[in-house]
Amino acid sequence: MQRAVTGVLDIAYETGGPPHAPVVLLLHGWPDDIRGWRGVAPRLHAAGFRTVAPYLRGFGPTRFRSPQTRRDGRGVALAHDAIALMDGLGITRFAVAGHDWGARAAYTLAALFPDRIAAAAALALAYQPSGVFTTPSFAQSRLFWYQWFLCVDGGVARVREDPKGFARLLWETWSPPGWFDDAEFQATARSFENPDWAEITIHAYRERWRPEPSDPRYDILKSQLRATETVSVPTLMIQGGDDRCDPPSASEGQERWFSGPYHRLVLDGVGHFPAREAPDAVAAALASHLARHESSRLR
Repeated sequence: MQRAVTGVLDIAYETGGPPHAPVVLLLHGWPDDIRGWRGVAPRLHAAGFRTVAPYLRGFGPTRFRSPQTRRDGRGVALAHDAIALMDGLGITRFAVAGHDWGARAAYTLAALFPDRIAAAAALALAYQPSGVFTTPSFAQSRLFWYQWFLCVDGGVARVREDPKGFARLLWETWSPPGWFDDAEFQATARSFENPDWAEITIHAYRERWRPEPSDPRYDILKSQLRATETVSVPTLMIQGGDDRCDPPSASEGQERWFSGPYHRLVLDGVGHFPAREAPDAVAAALASHLARHESSRLR
């Protein structure tokens, strides 16, 4: 485990692969941590890529440097963290692959920093033009119960009281059964012991649907994102065909939002955690996508 200090965070991260190879930033999802990439990263190393996999703000050993910093869980904050980390590591151009929250950050990086991002990949989440959350259908709202749960004070209190129980229920219902065992969940759930995990989670979901105080340092990025509809960076979207949180219908027909190359891959029988449920297929798709789009310039 290595660490990098940015203006806001002390970020813990893992890195691997050939030291001078093209770099791929791996951003994990919620509720998950960098263990979600451990079936994929070695395959990317073997394909000739170096990976950097940080714990996101509020997860695992990553810590805020100041208790006064507002615990902001917006996608623009995650994207800012990613750029700050790569700046600190001296990496000017790189590819990014993200799952769930990491996918939102990957789309944001591709939209706002196209000169830095050689290629992007998003797992499980569809692109949201301009970063705007729109009220979903009744059927999708039912799947998003956990977001509405966090919009009431009683729900917030329960998540603060039992963050692991909250996360476990989502692992059990977002994918077909049998994709994880108790030991793997418990190992990952140690990341939810971070003292800021609940606060980052609560802010991330409440802010989508109701006014919430946010960190003003990210407001400029938010404004820039609102003015950006299309993505020019080559993008791969990997969708689980049996995702029970964000179903395949949510990511259909999005080609019009990508002025650069765009490809969507649906993995049959896979749920919301493709990198964990189908690491071989995900790694092969990522390696092919990265090799196809300027991998020699990912430095």
